[in-house]
Amino acid sequence: MLLNAFSNPNLGKWVIPGAGLIWFLGCLFLLIEWGLESSLAGADAFFYAFLFVGGVLILDRVFSLISPKGKNVWLIFFLPISLSFISVWIHRWVLDWYAGDSAYREMLNGQLYLRWTVLGMAEQMVALLALAVSQLERQDEINKRESQMLELAKEAELTQLRQQLQPHFLFNSLNSINSLVVSQPQRAREMVLLLSDFLRGTIRKDLQSRVELREELQTLKMYLEIERIRFGHRLTVDFHIGEGTESIRIPQLLIQPLVENAIKHGLYGVAGEVKIEIRAQLDGNYLILEVKNPFDPTASTQSGTGFGLSSVERRLFLIFGRKDLLQKSVQQEVFQVTLKIPIF
Repeated sequence: MLLNAFSNPNLGKWVIPGAGLIWFLGCLFLLIEWGLESSLAGADAFFYAFLFVGGVLILDRVFSLISPKGKNVWLIFFLPISLSFISVWIHRWVLDWYAGDSAYREMLNGQLYLRWTVLGMAEQMVALLALAVSQLERQDEINKRESQMLELAKEAELTQLRQQLQPHFLFNSLNSINSLVVSQPQRAREMVLLLSDFLRGTIRKDLQSRVELREELQTLKMYLEIERIRFGHRLTVDFHIGEGTESIRIPQLLIQPLVENAIKHGLYGVAGEVKIEIRAQLDGNYLILEVKNPFDPTASTQSGTGFGLSSVERRLFLIFGRKDLLQKSVQQEVFQVTLKIPIF
């Protein structure tokens, strides 16, 4: 667990061995300064460092499996003290047997509680550090799970919105076909064929989350052919596509709901011919899409659920996490919707 506290795994695997080496060198220097023979000081420092590293590994393993809470908090203090006490007595017994020097034995006995205190404080700090790292790892796992759940929920909602777009348009088209079947059967037949081609093309792209702008415009033109059958010469659409914009990838079926909204509020509310303008241009790191249509604020428009604009706004928020990418404005009886699509 302590090995994972570093983002670089090659660095993390040297943490505990490095701490043991520092412990060994520090003890060796102090023992030599106290006048102990170098070979005996080396054996003492090496075994003391070995017990320190062993205690660190045990604490690291324990607190990676157990997170003391409530009544178990005592483990944070009891384990380091117990381990350090056992380590000091093992160290004293082994070195007492190894050295066989009465002066060294007296030094070991005299330093018993000092060594216990130093080792106990060090392992106490290690225990707290191991516990902190364990908590951070658990919190990181929780955050990752929550992020995955949010991502799955977002994808599910995006899929639902994309699936709602086609039935929404399909129902409107079927109502129009129904109104043409008796009065203009040939136009109704043409509309059925165009609708079939349009749905075949869009269903084929269902698995694509984004398409190039040129593909989106091709799909949009198929949709407009259907609408021209409904409205005839009254509907005119002008495209102003800036250079370098057609290869930019955007969420599929993003413009069609805006144009459908423009047709509904433009042609139903205005007498005579209606011109809808569709513009695409680059502005820094954004693709700017504009849809303009005339409207009469005093005329009664077709009632609807408002699904078109709201679905686009919701999709943009789910994809980019921003609520400022769709703007609506009215100037001199012209309604304009502007989309800002970030370019990555």
